Amino acid sequence: MRLRKTTRDRDTGPAVELRGVSRRYGRGSGAVHALRGIDLTLERGTFTAVMGPSGSGKSTFLQCAAGLDRPTSGSVRLGGTEITGMSESKLTALRRSRLGFVFQSFNLLPSLTVEQNVLLPMRLAGRRSGQADAAGMLARVGLGEHARRRPGQLSGGQQQRVAIARALVTRPDVVFADEPTGALDTGTAAEVLGLLRQAVDGMGATVVMVTHDPAAAAWADRVLFLADGVIADSLHGATAARIADRMTALTAGAHGPHATVTAGAAA
Repeated sequence: MRLRKTTRDRDTGPAVELRGVSRRYGRGSGAVHALRGIDLTLERGTFTAVMGPSGSGKSTFLQCAAGLDRPTSGSVRLGGTEITGMSESKLTALRRSRLGFVFQSFNLLPSLTVEQNVLLPMRLAGRRSGQADAAGMLARVGLGEHARRRPGQLSGGQQQRVAIARALVTRPDVVFADEPTGALDTGTAAEVLGLLRQAVDGMGATVVMVTHDPAAAAWADRVLFLADGVIADSLHGATAARIADRMTALTAGAHGPHATVTAGAAA
């Protein structure tokens, strides 16, 4: 089933823009520089994977880009809207209406039905209707017949499908996915990644995914590699094997911590 794609006429330009984004935790000699001046533009309708060694800044990058954490310096724009100086109440409203989130642990409410979980972002955003959108989105992810069930009655892969439907139901500017296949077996992971890929190709969604798995990253249009808080490298349309080789080299220190390249450049 193909759902009608909607857009916001007021929004133009890239889906995500980071300019000089740094994030420091603590002060003085004990300060931790999680991000060091990230400059990045992600166009609409693209699928970007973010990888890097442990402590490279992946989680901080995702949190700052999604407005879940505030950078120490620099600016973040989402869907043409500057969010860096937003009040917490306005930022919460923006996240509810214009962003989607998919997490490793699904984060579904066990007391709600599948349909109610999918409808939750619309209800939180103050939209009174939405059953037709929820039904259509559940059909898109292959769970139309499970609308009345509760998450505990579904497999892990089915629960992640519900989470993807929930993330997409508001037609968000960006979907942020944090290790969405980390709790799934290989076959189920491929099905979930295929749904994210279809959301980009069929709905014009923009997906930003943090992952440690080269096979998952290979579904993306572009892979960004973080190291020591900077973008150390990028690959376009790469195979899992090539991504794994680059990660191995990065982890082994083949790239210096500040040997940055332009994020949009082909490797």
